[in-house]
Amino acid sequence: MRNKKIPLRKCIITGERLPKGELLRIAYSKDGALTIDPTGKAPGRGFYIVKNVEACEKAKKKNAIFHQLKMPEQESFYDELIAYVKTLEEPSNG
Repeated sequence: MRNKKIPLRKCIITGERLPKGELLRIAYSKDGALTIDPTGKAPGRGFYIVKNVEACEKAKKKNAIFHQLKMPEQESFYDELIAYVKTLEEPSNG
């Protein structure tokens, strides 16, 4: 039986190649909207980052996301991204 191929994507912050499911997709639509895409299916150009706060803070420091898109920096997006990743890292109380 053949093994199913696991799609790999490269994190724009760390440069690591990881399975697509272990990364968080950021989507940039044609109308200029930048969104966090947890489903990985939003329309537009997409790129991936690892799901940890340290990497997101590194992206903010280096302006990695907006540099990748050749856009001026929007610090509020980085704050939103860091807050979202923190919710992913917190253990669920269930």
